[in-house]
Amino acid sequence: MIVGFTGTRAGMTEAQKKVVARLLEEHKPSEVHHGDCIGADAQFHQIAGNIPIVGHPASEVGEQRAFCLNFSRIHESKPPLERNRDIVTASDIMIATPKESREVLRSGTWATIRYAFKANKQIYIILPDGTLIME
Repeated sequence: MIVGFTGTRAGMTEAQKKVVARLLEEHKPSEVHHGDCIGADAQFHQIAGNIPIVGHPASEVGEQRAFCLNFSRIHESKPPLERNRDIVTASDIMIATPKESREVLRSGTWATIRYAFKANKQIYIILPDGTLIME
């Protein structure tokens, strides 16, 4: 099982981190994928621990890239929306930790969630208060 992750550069709340850790423990993925941005991606990287991690850096984030260490492999940089689609495509399930409790436009995290729906991926949306929505 491969798990993809999307989240906000503002980072996850403590409640979101706890649910992410629980989901990774329950699913026991063979590999996880994230975008190597500051905030939620870097936090997810730490939570994933010893699970092999694949990075999908964005080409247009500059100082917003986290440069996480110990990737099992890392893809060439791509524009943010394109790399987000790559993460969804590579994954069996997606975990999303938006900073808002409701869908918004002009958000990379919500755009990735919408793309995962269209791709018929199982997705776990963890709201800032820790509420888990499974689609």
